[in-house]
Formats: sequence, C-alpha cells, structure tokens
Amino acid sequence: MTTISFADVITEEDALREIFGWPSERALNKQIDRLDTHCRAIIEKSPFLLLGTSDTTGRCDVSPKGDFPGFVRVLDDRTIAIPDLPGNNRLDTLLNILNNPQVGLIFMIPGMNETLRINGKVRLVRDAKLLESMAYQGKLPKLAIVVDVKEVFTHCPKAFLRSKLWSEDYRIERSELPSFAEILKDHTGMVECDVEQLQKELDHRAATTLH
Repeated sequence: MTTISFADVITEEDALREIFGWPSERALNKQIDRLDTHCRAIIEKSPFLLLGTSDTTGRCDVSPKGDFPGFVRVLDDRTIAIPDLPGNNRLDTLLNILNNPQVGLIFMIPGMNETLRINGKVRLVRDAKLLESMAYQGKLPKLAIVVDVKEVFTHCPKAFLRSKLWSEDYRIERSELPSFAEILKDHTGMVECDVEQLQKELDHRAATTLH
C-alpha cells in the first residue's frame, strides 16, 4: 500500500500552537475528575455512546453502544457500568481492553448538540448482582464494561451545528445507498450470495437478538 505524500506535515506541538494558539482558562477548567449532577443527568438520558479503545500496538477501534436512555449505570461519582450487548463476536473492543484498559467515551442525546466526554480505565466484570441490575426483560448482559472515571468534560456543540445532525437538512432516504447486505456481500467477497435473502436474515437477527 502506497502512502500519499504531503508538504508541510505537522509533527510537533510548537507548530500546532503557532496555528491554533492556547486554550482559554475556561476550556481548561471545564475538565473535572468525577461525575457531578450534570454529568449524571446526561448519562441517565443518553441512549447512545461511542467507546474508543486501542491495543498496545496503537491499533484503534471505536464501537457504538446503544439502548434505552439510561442503559449505562452510574454506580458512584467515579464509576459507570456499560452492559455489553449482543454483537458479531469479533470482540475488537473487548480484546483491546484486555491489552490496554484506557478508554475514551462520548455520550450523545438526540436533540442535544453538546456531548459528554469521559476518559478512564476499564474492567470487564461478571459480577452477578451487577449483571442482574442491568437485565432487560429478564435477559442479562454477558458482562459489564466498568469504567473508572479519570477525566470528564462537556464538549461544545460546533460539530453538531455544522453537521445539522439532528435536523432534517441532511437526512437521506436509506435507498440512496446500498443495503447493508449489498455492502457486506462486496466486502466479504461472497460472489454467490443472494442479497435479498441475506438482508432478510440480517433484519431478522436485528429484530430478535438485540439483548
């Protein structure tokens, strides 16, 4: 694989600071080390988060996690628990955590342009009482991703305002892009695949194996 060459590549912080300058005192002071009432309120209303991990070689992964608002449990002002719900069993995120427990999270709420960011250290937990407390309609998660909170801060709304994420402006009809089955067929090289049947299978699994 060839790498595209560019002129004037930034490699040092001093060069970055010449371009962007320094953060304001307010931007620095908004970082806290625990979950206050505002953080708790956001987590309790959030149905969706992004979980960023990396292994010891720097291989990165960002995994979406979503369920009903409040599916992430606040255990105390420095600890949260995320139920690990059924996926494709690649375990990219969980394997990264085993090798490097440092994680970054972004909590999002539909209609809210600000986000909550958390950095911390993770433990993969199978404590029976904790899993029972996170059950949904009698179904227990296989484990809990417990995050020991180290840094917390709210993030400004500019990215959401620029992207108009919650508005109808850039919303598309799903038919404007190939179906998930078509994409999966091409990515996996399944030449003989019946795309319509595969999509039916994917839709059935999505409807029956959410928890």
